[in-house]
Amino acid sequence: MNNVLIIGAGLSSGALIDYVLSMAAEKGWFITVADADPYKAEKKIDGHPNGRAAWLDVHKANDRRDLIGRADVVVSLLPAHLHLEVAYDCIKLKKHLITASYVSREMYSLGDQVRERELIFMGEMGLDPGIDHMSAMRIIDEIKAKGGKINAFRSFTGGLVAPESDDNPWHYKISWNPRNVVLAGQGTAQYLEDGKLRYIPYHRLFRETRIMDIPGTGRWEAYANRDSLLYREMYGLSDIPNILRGTLRYPGFGKAWDALVQIGLTDGDFPLFQSGELSYYELLDAYVGKYEGGSLKERVCQMLGEDPNGEVIQKLEWLGLFRKKKIKLHNATPALILEHLIRDKWQLKETDKDMVIMHHEVEYLLEGKHFLHKSTMQLKGNNAQDTAMARTVGLPMGIFVRLVIEGAIKSRGVQIPVTPEVYLPVLKELEQYHIVFDETVTPLNAH
Repeated sequence: MNNVLIIGAGLSSGALIDYVLSMAAEKGWFITVADADPYKAEKKIDGHPNGRAAWLDVHKANDRRDLIGRADVVVSLLPAHLHLEVAYDCIKLKKHLITASYVSREMYSLGDQVRERELIFMGEMGLDPGIDHMSAMRIIDEIKAKGGKINAFRSFTGGLVAPESDDNPWHYKISWNPRNVVLAGQGTAQYLEDGKLRYIPYHRLFRETRIMDIPGTGRWEAYANRDSLLYREMYGLSDIPNILRGTLRYPGFGKAWDALVQIGLTDGDFPLFQSGELSYYELLDAYVGKYEGGSLKERVCQMLGEDPNGEVIQKLEWLGLFRKKKIKLHNATPALILEHLIRDKWQLKETDKDMVIMHHEVEYLLEGKHFLHKSTMQLKGNNAQDTAMARTVGLPMGIFVRLVIEGAIKSRGVQIPVTPEVYLPVLKELEQYHIVFDETVTPLNAH
């Protein structure tokens, strides 16, 4: 077993491909990187003798199966909704499958077939989800092993721009799929607070943020992830009264993003009539049609209840939403128009550094005393190609590929990385790449 197929050569693939190519040279593996843009794949292979680039339109079933049939382990970096077709092929052709995406109900439903064929399908093996699960489970299992009872679990992750490369009023640049940036938070967020369910609908999500002071990293704004309750069972925390998972941004981001939500620019459900002929100015004008009098900026301010000279309007102006530049995207949804705009405006410059921060807070009772365990990881990228995001998404998958090929993973079925068999070796090896958690435990006053 030594043939690895990686499907997708996008933003987060670099560190994964570099890792498996370095292992290929040492262990005699052969790596195929397949993408709809073979030039991207060739660039990532960079002439390595143990690698090759392949063209693949993932919708062409015969081509897809031909590549999968030659592999032993398949890593899918495709958009989440395309994993399922790859999964069916992997079952039929008896191949292990690894992804960084959330495991869907449909994927979990394949569990029996996967086990019957002695395969492992590992999902959520990236950053968040991925490293968050593994680092959290290490803490949870250690506390339980001491006899502690956990009563609060809170976890926050942010893919951010490093302070030294922060040169725009949004204090944000894109290091991952820009479409996912636009659609982030859609749906209703749900979590538990003091034993009570809490729901935050999308139209309020970016207003109802909290400020976090995270040791050694500074002050951040956090908004709730869509479903914090999903992992209670998987983390072994089914009776916990407090659980919250959230996303970190620089302070002020939420209020400005909320303005885009309120205007309607994050809606991905329907195409806009004549979108290709409109300018960004005309697009905004169409959204604020019922507000009368004054300039477009004044009418947008009326709609949002914002100061024309305030930070929110400054951010919208900087994006170019008041410009008379043509959109040039035919039959585009508002979300697609916004995605193309931020893809350009929030692009990492060649020497820019991104930054990933992950922070867990776990409160527990041990021998009659209350404690707070804080765990923080901060990692900066080197430049726009070698990003912290690519490393934290790609390296866990690469390490897991190695563990599977070497026969170190005995469990089978559809899984996420919450067992010691997976998280202990992966987290240990990640430390070699400076993905390290700073841990502190402090006593709390009794509740």
